[in-house]
Amino acid sequence: MPVFELNQVDSPLVISVPHDGALIPDDIKRQMNPSVMGSSDRDLLIDQVFNFAPPVGSKIKALYSRHVIDLNRPDDGAALYADQAETELCPTTTFDWQAIYLPGHEPDAAEIKRRIEAFWRPYHQQLQALIEQAKVRHGFCLLIDAHSIDDTVPRFFTGQLPAINVGTNSGQSCAPALEQALMQRLQAQSDFSVVNNGRFKGGHITRHYGQPEQGVHAIQLEHAKSAYLDAALKWSTQGEQLRQFWQQTLNHLLSVHKIEMS
Repeated sequence: MPVFELNQVDSPLVISVPHDGALIPDDIKRQMNPSVMGSSDRDLLIDQVFNFAPPVGSKIKALYSRHVIDLNRPDDGAALYADQAETELCPTTTFDWQAIYLPGHEPDAAEIKRRIEAFWRPYHQQLQALIEQAKVRHGFCLLIDAHSIDDTVPRFFTGQLPAINVGTNSGQSCAPALEQALMQRLQAQSDFSVVNNGRFKGGHITRHYGQPEQGVHAIQLEHAKSAYLDAALKWSTQGEQLRQFWQQTLNHLLSVHKIEMS
């Protein structure tokens, strides 16, 4: 089975969707607690929010579950947020603290290394190739890392999450003009609540690839699931509004950067 789904177009925009996969290999599934198979940790249908017609940019979507390996964590397992709760490179508990593995079947160092080579590295090699191609053909790359999460997850944040959570690693992962243009668009609309660099400042993908001085501008977009799903976790009419908003906004950001470069 392929590790990811790829739609490649000639554009400076690259969209990464690392957590909307659901596949779990049988050998790993046999080690897991059956009760977590329906976990809501998946960024359910966030890929559809960025499914534009016609495509605005290239898109890579992981096919395997984040419970197999988390593609938005560094491969050395280093923490992203100091003194804040987070899950591991190969998570052992769900967001609501359920054990993912049967007792004594948690992945050891050798198994984690195997999963890095089988799942993590191919995704990141392809993502790097997309970024480099965008830079060569267009002089820059705008990388959007697309995510979603349940509206309330006490393990990670108190209260209810805003609908759209922008993360630029506190302004370090993209040019100020792009961040400003994005926030102007977000603040001009009234359909979705917004926060910039709040609880979610950007994970490994945003922090590692976002190098504006080298022409790569990375932004993590974390969404509360209610921004595009209904109470039954089905695609909603508001989801269509969100998709149209992002299609228009991302085209606008590409225009802003081209003007800045000229």
